[in-house]
Amino acid sequence: MPVLTASAAQVLAAVRAAAAPAVTVAEAAAATGLSRPTVEVALDRLAALGLVGELAPDPGERRMGRPARNYRFRPGAGHVLGLDIGKYKVLAVLADLDGTVLTTRRIEVDPAQPRKARLAAARTAARAALTAADLTPDRLWAVTAGTTGIVDREGRIKLSSALPEWTGLHLARSLGRTFACPVLVENDCRLAAVAERWLGVARQVDDVVYLLAGMRMGVGVLNGGVLQRGHNGSLGEIGALPEIGWNAAPGHLVDDPDAESSEQAVAALIAAARAGDANAADRIRRFLGAITLGAATVALAFDPELVVVGGGFSRADDLVREPVQHVLDTLCPMPPRVASSTLGEDAVALGAVRVALDHVEAQLA
Repeated sequence: MPVLTASAAQVLAAVRAAAAPAVTVAEAAAATGLSRPTVEVALDRLAALGLVGELAPDPGERRMGRPARNYRFRPGAGHVLGLDIGKYKVLAVLADLDGTVLTTRRIEVDPAQPRKARLAAARTAARAALTAADLTPDRLWAVTAGTTGIVDREGRIKLSSALPEWTGLHLARSLGRTFACPVLVENDCRLAAVAERWLGVARQVDDVVYLLAGMRMGVGVLNGGVLQRGHNGSLGEIGALPEIGWNAAPGHLVDDPDAESSEQAVAALIAAARAGDANAADRIRRFLGAITLGAATVALAFDPELVVVGGGFSRADDLVREPVQHVLDTLCPMPPRVASSTLGEDAVALGAVRVALDHVEAQLA
């Protein structure tokens, strides 16, 4: 990733922020307050780096004198990669600098796979995404990986109950041996919250709680549009309190929450409840009863505008949203709205793409 001078960064920001598809030197100078010669030098530098491209004059346009030089941002100058490294799958999403998704690659993994095999699957998915886009690893400017567990600021997994062998792994350092660009690591629920604000049901909402609901419970919090982590990366880990009941909640849905088929069993349970199966509906009611106290606790602590229900139950908006909303309306003096995620299983990887883009944009500023 190139290092820009202050003037080049200002000009690049002006080109990207322009409403028109391309800007002239004069327009960039007016937007930045820089002199025309300074802007011309900056644009030449940005063009040499591939970050902007000069458009050829329209041959059909008649004008007196030298035609104005027009420049546009080139989103393909660099790329970012988002990884979702989970218990059952690894998902890689490759995007350009505008956030346009170019390719995705998914690899199914065994929950019992050792650490080394799961890391190998992540690398394989990343390589497959790059190959599909006809790109080499040196075109990556940042990589962000999302995974389950408590993640510290350096990218180390401090604790993971879902993947015990993950505990203690310095994931950023391990992936850094594969990628030459910066590698960031974040908790998966937090990345899902970022994705919802970027592309999902929480667009334009600054205060958001993302509630992962299914075989695993978790929380991601955005406050003022900023991702919240806490001192140790354990913010929102309310499942550690047995009184909340989150750890026992999946047991209301299926007899063996740890079984490999549990996700499929939940999907079948949702379908049965919709079809009028009284036992299935009762199981879901008991599950919701076990998770809503925790949802209200988080809502009272962070006062969000919106609670997004994600995970397996994002597919069951008709069964979930109203009961959760009712509990929040009852327990919270100023209850937030409740919505179901529309991003589904892609949320974590898309949030990882957004965090990688934020890193790149901060470096170019």
